[in-house]
Amino acid sequence: FYHYFGSKEGLVHEVLRFYLDSIKAGTSPVDYHIESWEDLERWFLAHLELQKASRMTRGCPFGSIGNEVTENDELIRQDLSLIFEVVKNKLLAFFIKEKAQGRLGKSASEKQMANFCVDTVQGAMLMGKIKRESGVVEATLRMALDSLKGLAATTGQRSGQEGN
Repeated sequence: FYHYFGSKEGLVHEVLRFYLDSIKAGTSPVDYHIESWEDLERWFLAHLELQKASRMTRGCPFGSIGNEVTENDELIRQDLSLIFEVVKNKLLAFFIKEKAQGRLGKSASEKQMANFCVDTVQGAMLMGKIKRESGVVEATLRMALDSLKGLAATTGQRSGQEGN
């Protein structure tokens, strides 16, 4: 173990780098390539399916690792921050595109919407693990998606709906 990784932190760092590479390459269990509202819905629900596969006994692996980070685990904290930034940037790119195409209002904050998505998934998965109940997760994720779609519809008036 110590020959290959040097420490527990070294092992976790390598695992997180593997996750990061798979997210960037599009080979992770969750598809982070979001081009449409349907893709966004699929992204939200993919997290629920991962939890259901473990019978609701696990949360998000990044959130679980993050929960264990101590003040001495700076490398792991940086790895997790990078992973969350990459995920947020993929979501952000979708919201920026939606705004550029007039489907989000000028006052909508694409960055806040991307943060909301990640934060909601993290919280929902934690509560699903605690309660061992998929319904809690699904209801939260669907409500978040509905809120985002409502924001898009009310602030940007989707194309073809202006003046209706």
